[in-house]
Amino acid sequence: MSATIDDVKGKSFDYIVCGGGTAGLTVAARLSEDPAITVLLLEAGNANIGDMAILRPASYGSHFGKAAYAWDHHTVRQKSTGDTAHSWARGKGLGGSSGINFLCWIKPPAEDIDDIERLGNPGWNWKNYEKFIHRTEGFIPPPKDVQLSKGLKFDTWNLGTEGPLTLAYPYTIDDGELKVQETLINAGIPPAPRPLNGQTHGTYFAPCTYDPKTHTRSYATTAFYLPNKDRPNFTVLVAAHVRRVLPASEDDSEFTAESVEFDHGGETYTVRANKEIILSTGTLKTPQILELSGIGNPNILRNLGIPTKVALPGVGTNVQEHMIVGVSFELRDDVPFDTLDLLADPATAAKHLELHTGGTGLFTTGIIGFSFARLDQISPRAGEIIKDAEEKIAKNANSYPPGLLEQYKISLERLKNGVGQEFISFPGCNSAPNPPEKGKRYVSFYVAMNHTFSRGTIHATSKDPSVDPAFDPRYFDEEVDLQVWVEMVKFTRRLREISPLKEMTAKELNPGPDVQTDEQIVDWIKKIMSTTWHTASSCSMLPKANGGVVDPKLQVYGTKNLRIADLSVLPLHVAAHPQATVYAIAEQAADIIKGKL
Repeated sequence: MSATIDDVKGKSFDYIVCGGGTAGLTVAARLSEDPAITVLLLEAGNANIGDMAILRPASYGSHFGKAAYAWDHHTVRQKSTGDTAHSWARGKGLGGSSGINFLCWIKPPAEDIDDIERLGNPGWNWKNYEKFIHRTEGFIPPPKDVQLSKGLKFDTWNLGTEGPLTLAYPYTIDDGELKVQETLINAGIPPAPRPLNGQTHGTYFAPCTYDPKTHTRSYATTAFYLPNKDRPNFTVLVAAHVRRVLPASEDDSEFTAESVEFDHGGETYTVRANKEIILSTGTLKTPQILELSGIGNPNILRNLGIPTKVALPGVGTNVQEHMIVGVSFELRDDVPFDTLDLLADPATAAKHLELHTGGTGLFTTGIIGFSFARLDQISPRAGEIIKDAEEKIAKNANSYPPGLLEQYKISLERLKNGVGQEFISFPGCNSAPNPPEKGKRYVSFYVAMNHTFSRGTIHATSKDPSVDPAFDPRYFDEEVDLQVWVEMVKFTRRLREISPLKEMTAKELNPGPDVQTDEQIVDWIKKIMSTTWHTASSCSMLPKANGGVVDPKLQVYGTKNLRIADLSVLPLHVAAHPQATVYAIAEQAADIIKGKL
């Protein structure tokens, strides 16, 4: 189904898309809709077509550490978290991380997307976001009886129904999920008005990238590759590791991207682009490819022994990340709630694998319970935390790199009125350090930090593209992130005192009784915290003077025909799981490249 090297070497294509993940497949497939143009997509992983390890839902985290499915990236050691190198796994193969993620279909608050435009990017607003994401969405609502029994109300929702990416609610939604949702509402986070239409403030059940006909994962491969794989103008080469982009001339004052250098089967090849080259290699790898191509901060390039072709100091800066910790409560033995803990028993797991083939069982469940709250909804210390942050930013305003103060002003608004505080219910034990007890069932809450102030970097450390760049998130550089997170954990622990969760649970497993004071919560967070695998902004769409790497047309500054289309261009992170936003960026990018915008 995918091409061989003989289909590529010695040839030229109108467009070359580097990276066959969520964004890359979307952009390439959309460009190939015009039969008069040719498109080549280069993907470093393998095709992994029809693999049930990918397609089977409720297999969360099972791909991490497996070379066939995930790149095993790690951060540089973080002093703030006890010298820990945090795992930053990413999807390996066609579909990228859309093939190994947790299937959540979450869209940001409308104001978070409008903030992209406020930062100097005309056309990058909520109105366009909705237009483009509807092209991807193929939402299938559940039957009316399920809607009634689970309290699902779509009367005011507006989702795309004709797009190639199937979205649906999982077949199995345990009644215990309804009780958890009721608890969050009773705790002061009311139902969200229109959560998939920009009004995400509150509690709701979200759909998944789930095909209700086959009870399998829907992802970029099923949506954008398989339906289009036989187009004669659409060439996809897997196991092709992009090294760098080469210019037409070494002496040209403007970098004209002419060809892509890549490794395949132990050999190095170059392939020529007649029109444009698009980097869709993701937040973690796109800055590295730019630097290896001679585009970036001259000081960093000099240390690598790479001649500077385009001086662009914003490359690899402004990196932002989402973070999570898990809080778990043990369920009472008499509470009816089938949780994923049951799969720890091999015989039960085998039974549910068999059930899945018939479209039932635990593998037809999903992560659907979400709450997005303002800080003042969950903490009496909100005013104090906001005041401290305002004072620190005002004091340090003159020391920030170009453009950061403008971002921080928006971030302060979000701290007051935004919903960067996220609580995700999980039917099972997903926390640390205390292990689950054999035979017991648990309900967990992911406590997710979305609007962070800390900024990191991603920079190449070697000319060898197979050597990972240095991923440095610089966790907790800004103390306000930790202050907010502590309050979120405290709120989550209080949920056990609120009905109906109060009547369902026997005790708290994690953090556990030894963690009580704010200082102890801080220590616990630093020891067990995890990324949410949502890293963004390493090649931000901002004015060049403000640390930008691409303009609103996604063109890399100082280049003629090199664009970026992936999450690295997002200048300020959003309060949402970014899967939908990556598709939206890719859809808008395709129209820009086609000259429609």
